Amino acid sequence: MADPRFFDNHGPFSVEQLCAIVSGASAADSQLPALVHDLASLTGAGPQHLAFCDGSKSATEALARSAAGFCLVSRVPANASSGCHLILVSDPLAAFAAVARLFYPEHEQVVWSQQTAVDPTADIGAEVMLGPGVVVGPGAQIGAGAQIGAGTVIGRGVAIGRKAQIGSQVTISHAYVGDNVLILPGARIGQPGFGFVSGPKGHFKIPQLGRVIIQDSVEIGANVTIDRGALGDTVVGEGTKIDNLVQIGHNCRVGRHCVIVSQAGLAGSVELGDFVILGGQAGVADHTQIGDGARIAAKSGVPSGTYPGGRDYGGFPLRPIIQWRREVATLALLAKRRKRDGNG
Repeated sequence: MADPRFFDNHGPFSVEQLCAIVSGASAADSQLPALVHDLASLTGAGPQHLAFCDGSKSATEALARSAAGFCLVSRVPANASSGCHLILVSDPLAAFAAVARLFYPEHEQVVWSQQTAVDPTADIGAEVMLGPGVVVGPGAQIGAGAQIGAGTVIGRGVAIGRKAQIGSQVTISHAYVGDNVLILPGARIGQPGFGFVSGPKGHFKIPQLGRVIIQDSVEIGANVTIDRGALGDTVVGEGTKIDNLVQIGHNCRVGRHCVIVSQAGLAGSVELGDFVILGGQAGVADHTQIGDGARIAAKSGVPSGTYPGGRDYGGFPLRPIIQWRREVATLALLAKRRKRDGNG
């Protein structure tokens, strides 16, 4: 569900209206339920919510457990919940994106209409320091003792914790930021994630209706980007330290006390356990899970998958670092032999 602090819901809509928008058909023979009130993921949906199932094994299993009242599907699964009203469409993700644009047409960039730099509805705590040119949106909250650098923009509904230090030219939207957080200049927090559905006519944006949650005592380096979730939240755990020029994609979950070094990148829906270390320029593919205490060497390429914690990894594609070093050493020996034998 989209947080009403950040998004305006234009619903509810009837099932008939939604079917007309997505060229869908109801899978039920009985009278259609009256209204769909909001959108949600399969795991977070309730009886008034519409979700989608992409047909994968994990999504089909989630649908069987889901409390969603409505779901977009390409076929009727055998184990679908009897309480869920199914809407048949050719492409559930594309249909969900179209419905999301109907419910939340202003999902992309914030439209600033306020007449003052600090909106009168913003809640500014005691001893807060605002630098020149700071803009604070309606309903935003800034905790006591926070320091906000020049030219920083705090969007509608954003909550900043106590004693946070936020550098100049930072943009924060659709986010909750904890206490004692340090954000260096130029960071972009809560921008829409890079999510598209592709078809014969091109690529169409999937509305990003989630949030960013930054827990206490996190440090975020200069020019870091942390995208908001598509439906759920992008979360950075307590005490995590993020170096300059890091990209964290939508729906990522970074554990507590992780270290992410400069120019590393996390694609969407990556999950890092606690105390994970990512070396500089390491790249992690989407839907990857890395266990507690794992360490990833610099410049490593991490394909989608699950990697147990407590181990060191390196290479491209990623493998245990001892194996990777042996392979590199073996290749070096082979090259020397070829040169010695006159074949190199």
